[in-house]
Amino acid sequence: MKTNILLFISAILLSVSTLTPSLAQPIFTDASRSNRERAEDIVKHMTLREKVSLMVYDSPAVERLGIKKYNWWNEALHGIARNGNATVFPMPIAMASSFDAELLEEVFTATSDEGRIKWNIARSSNDENMWYKGLSYWTPNINIFRDPRWGRGMETYGEDPYLTSQLGMAVVRGLQGDNKDGVIKALACAKHYAIHSGPESSRHSFDAVVSERDLWETYLPAFKDLITKADVKQVMFAYNRMFGVPAGANERFMRDILEKEWGFKGVVVSDCWAVKDFYAGHKWSANRVEAAAAAVKAGMDMECGDAVPAIPEAIRQGLVTEESVDESITRVMEYRYLLGEMDETSPWDDIPHDKLCSKEHVDLALEVAHKSIVLLENKGILPLKKSEKVLIMGPNADQARMMWGNYNGYPLNESSLLDGIKAKGVDINYVDGIPYVAGLTTTDVTGDVVMKAAFNPGNKEFDIEKYVAAAKDYKTVIFAGGLASCLEGEQLEVSAPGFDGGDRTTLSLPDVQKRVIKALHDAGKRVILVNFSGSAMAFKDEAKWCEAIVQAWYLGQEGGKAIADIIYGDVNPSGKLPLTFYADDNQLVDFEDYSMKGRTYRYFEGKPLYPFGHGLSYTTFKFGKAHIAKTANGDKALVINVRNTGKCGGEDVVQLYISRSDDSEGPIKTLRGFKRVALKAGEETQVCIPLNDETFLWWNPESGRMNPMEGEYTLHYGNTSDSKSLKTIKYQFTK
Repeated sequence: MKTNILLFISAILLSVSTLTPSLAQPIFTDASRSNRERAEDIVKHMTLREKVSLMVYDSPAVERLGIKKYNWWNEALHGIARNGNATVFPMPIAMASSFDAELLEEVFTATSDEGRIKWNIARSSNDENMWYKGLSYWTPNINIFRDPRWGRGMETYGEDPYLTSQLGMAVVRGLQGDNKDGVIKALACAKHYAIHSGPESSRHSFDAVVSERDLWETYLPAFKDLITKADVKQVMFAYNRMFGVPAGANERFMRDILEKEWGFKGVVVSDCWAVKDFYAGHKWSANRVEAAAAAVKAGMDMECGDAVPAIPEAIRQGLVTEESVDESITRVMEYRYLLGEMDETSPWDDIPHDKLCSKEHVDLALEVAHKSIVLLENKGILPLKKSEKVLIMGPNADQARMMWGNYNGYPLNESSLLDGIKAKGVDINYVDGIPYVAGLTTTDVTGDVVMKAAFNPGNKEFDIEKYVAAAKDYKTVIFAGGLASCLEGEQLEVSAPGFDGGDRTTLSLPDVQKRVIKALHDAGKRVILVNFSGSAMAFKDEAKWCEAIVQAWYLGQEGGKAIADIIYGDVNPSGKLPLTFYADDNQLVDFEDYSMKGRTYRYFEGKPLYPFGHGLSYTTFKFGKAHIAKTANGDKALVINVRNTGKCGGEDVVQLYISRSDDSEGPIKTLRGFKRVALKAGEETQVCIPLNDETFLWWNPESGRMNPMEGEYTLHYGNTSDSKSLKTIKYQFTK
């Protein structure tokens, strides 16, 4: 009898344990289960309001489920931004001048290392302020820099879709790192999807309408590659409308293309307060509730803004379903597990803290800065002899912070151009006081990004003769001019001639700087212009007045040292332009017209001052006659012999462009391969650039897509896009 009772009790207990899952370990706490399984399970335990709260960038804690506070908003355009000390690399447009994808992967591997270190420190100290400390980086910006007046173009990789794609994928690989036991180092983000490049003043109401050809040939390739080849984990949609519909509500782009056609399974993020623009800017939806519903219905998972809390009301009104919310929050939680953020430890916890701002990273920042500098003009004056006495002046001569650009971190050390030259031990003198723009002085460059200073038309006439007189005893003057990120950038409050809300209204150097340069030239001085800017400038006059022009961009913390190394020949310049430098404003088309006709080297039929891919060296390179050969794996490649025919070592970028003779509506030529090479004086190497289906992607009007198109192509190769300098070979492509 006793045995029977015990057996009965055991049976009851067994049935209770089987039928009551709550007594077992929840799936979402089981690290042995997949990230997807854990996400699906934890969502089942959430209330609607908890789900919605976790779809906002500054996500609160849900303590009963072990969910900690997390902030999705972090920036890493050129190093970890806005979170204390970090290595500050050159701005993306500068890094693009390196034409070196492997180098950019190194840069962003270093960046994600520093980001993980900061995250680990914040988590270990129970830091509640997680803004700019998270592991979801809203980087890279892969918008096409279609017009050089756009203030945010400095955040991009230039005007070419192929270059943007190759460098963007390298950034993603560096940031996200390897998958260690189901955990990646960080989440990269392709932004701003999909047609977005100014103007800044109208981005909250603008409607970008383009041809299908421009869409698939120019604006979408980089996004497609980052998603289908680099597995980027986040996509951020833009502020503007596309074809009449706000980007974040556009189901054609969000569902049909992004999700169904490209298979994107990651997190879709809004640009900050972009959902508000649905009703406040675009007048497309009636109110916040309708806007939030439209965004979630289209596929938005994470909002930077305050519309998503209206979702419960949208569900009540039948505008969106809770199933749509479940779809989004499941992806959000899956990627929080993917970061290892939901567990107490991760495989990335052991990155040494001394990597932060380490010598290794600083040296890398210097190397990138070296390769980013583009020598536009040189009439034999460079490199300078260290024995020569030189005068330096200009608004950027003693500005180190200017070189940080925007979306920047804070370096432990920095160097202005003046600092860099002084470190050479040369005889140099400095004259202060030249403004960027009349009415604005160098002291206005004090903020991190935004300068709230207005042009003062009543300012007294600038005394140019003072600076000519200061140069009396000097044969050579280095003029450090150009702009700063307080004048060009994202939606800035700037009122001055040539600038409009972060964009530019002219490509010309500000008048006050032009006048000083001309006066120095007229006085018989040899002027070296070192230009700092995030975009192209029109140097038609300066090319006549100056003995050399150096395009220095915004080079980060090591910029001053890097430029000095170039000027004095300790490093040979090797940067190449990632965008066209037009001769003057007359060569530009309507800024608000998103058609590619007449834009960039691909469609511009005039003569630029400095073409895409241009960049001088202190040595010379000779390109032999190319031929087609089979590679070891049976593929084909263009084989080019390159020889350094000069007297010093240097690096060059071999560039391959293609054109299609039977397509009069297509690009004049378009980049489809590049390779950076380093050669000693007299050294020769053989460069192989693959020729495969990807090389011959071309607009197919029948499919409405870019497809490998059979037919005759012209292959153009050399170290610039300038047709006069390129060699050609005909090629019949067959699949």
